[in-house]
Amino acid sequence: QVQLVEAGGGLVQAGGSLRRSCADAGRTFSSRAMAWFRQAPGKEREFVAAISPSGVRSNYADSVKGRFTISRDNAKNTVNLQMNSLKPEDTAVYYCAAAGCLLYSTDSKYDYWGQGTQVTVSS
Repeated sequence: QVQLVEAGGGLVQAGGSLRRSCADAGRTFSSRAMAWFRQAPGKEREFVAAISPSGVRSNYADSVKGRFTISRDNAKNTVNLQMNSLKPEDTAVYYCAAAGCLLYSTDSKYDYWGQGTQVTVSS
């Protein structure tokens, strides 16, 4: 059904940029809302950004608004997260997730998850 495979991430200095990508091998990608979450050591998983199935609507956590941009390409079954002006507090494992057709910022609403990839921002 849904198989989310993530790419990108890594190590970057504060103020730099990284791009995360997530590809879905399934057939239902274009009908699903997609999101990115992150989890820092010792903290709960938190919402980062979400995008509607068509890509028309998106929302962001206040902590990343203006710095991160979520986008999707339904022809390629991919969702991306462009992260600019990175800060050390952005360091976390980042996960992509797929839900039904509605946008949510709560992780319990997302049924499918990628494997997660570490993003480290050095000061």
